[in-house]
Amino acid sequence: MPQHAPRTAAIIGAGLAGTTAALGLLDAGFDVTLYSDRDRETLRDKVPPTGVGVLFGASRDWDAQIIEDLYDVGNTSGISVRLHSGSGDDRADVLEFNPDYGYTAQAVDLRLRADDRLARFLDSGGRFEVGAIDLDRLDEIAGTHELTLVATGKGGLSSLFPVNESRTHYREPQRRLLQVTLTGLDHGPDTFGYRSRGGGGHSLFNLDSENGEIFVGPFLHKDAGATWSFIVFAKPDGAWAPQIDDVTDAASARRVIGDIFTEYFPHDAPVIDRLQVIDDDPVSWLTGAVTPTVRHAVATTRGGHAVAAIGDTAIAVDPVAGQGAQNTLIQIAELVAAARDHDGPFTADWLEEEFEKHWERRGRAAVEVTRLYLGDPAYATHLELSFPAAAVDTNVASALFGLLSDPNPLLTLETRDDVLGFISAVSGEPADDVLRRFEPAGEFRSAVVAAG
Repeated sequence: MPQHAPRTAAIIGAGLAGTTAALGLLDAGFDVTLYSDRDRETLRDKVPPTGVGVLFGASRDWDAQIIEDLYDVGNTSGISVRLHSGSGDDRADVLEFNPDYGYTAQAVDLRLRADDRLARFLDSGGRFEVGAIDLDRLDEIAGTHELTLVATGKGGLSSLFPVNESRTHYREPQRRLLQVTLTGLDHGPDTFGYRSRGGGGHSLFNLDSENGEIFVGPFLHKDAGATWSFIVFAKPDGAWAPQIDDVTDAASARRVIGDIFTEYFPHDAPVIDRLQVIDDDPVSWLTGAVTPTVRHAVATTRGGHAVAAIGDTAIAVDPVAGQGAQNTLIQIAELVAAARDHDGPFTADWLEEEFEKHWERRGRAAVEVTRLYLGDPAYATHLELSFPAAAVDTNVASALFGLLSDPNPLLTLETRDDVLGFISAVSGEPADDVLRRFEPAGEFRSAVVAAG
């Protein structure tokens, strides 16, 4: 029986998206070349992680189609949420809830995830080429490979793929971002134990109605191991945004984190004060902003070759709802499975059809749940009802954060009656009865009280 040469694939970009696609296609029988403008050492040790990359529940199952779980640090089972409003003498502790997710979330340094996939890819015979890729070079590569995927993130070659105006809701960033990883506390039950029974096994999510949000979560750093990762989501017109301008290194990032907690979240400040920078990783921090953007995911090079965008190159979301890495891994798992089973050429029509399938299965919902957590006016009613209900009923709280694992149920909640029906169904009692029991928190429990 004649032996057919393996189909060829090229992946441009060696971050999480690129290394995952390269490994998946290699294991699916493709002859794969992975291209990067940075060498392996630089990718792992000389650039900051481009996000925390929490995988909430379902995305971990999709990712397991590409590679087994390699990590036992950074796993969490729930989250402690607190909402504050006002400023000065008018500042108030509004509500809190501490649900278990009902699934396991995992936060692992994206540099480590990508490097482990690159190692597996190389050990399995994949090719890795380092060099700058411009539009002319992309055309050459696409002309010599049957399938070419672009995974260069929100910059790079993304301009080749026009913005899909009908699916893009914002024209500017909705948050200024500061990310930093700190060390000095374990993930044991006593860490943040005053906030929830999950202690260090739960993440924290502090919301400030005027200034933004802060996520704090157990994290597996690529070298330091069990650590804590912070993301500040600063509203552009709030008081936190100018503070981010002062960040120039890990030490100043740590200082800004401390200042924000001291002034705005003093209940947590005594614990946060115990955390320190990771001396061996000077690039353990990052500042920036994301304009949430959906692009047409298929383009044609100058020579007429079809190429497809994956990951942030196709769908870039604000990280406030943790959808970026998750959506990337799900899109790639779907695409690898489809490519493995496809007999014909990878035409522009085929690539477009596969992206549309992903958009309907997950992409659209990922965009919409991000709008929800950004407090988009389109979701004002959802937030007005669901957060007080979550503070009263643990089942509602778990369901609300279940949307981070599977955001699709949000698409069914279009009206106020839909949201009330959701609360009723989840809580097992009329939504009006649940909401009637809500009372403002009064004053949150503090680390100082717990220590005393």
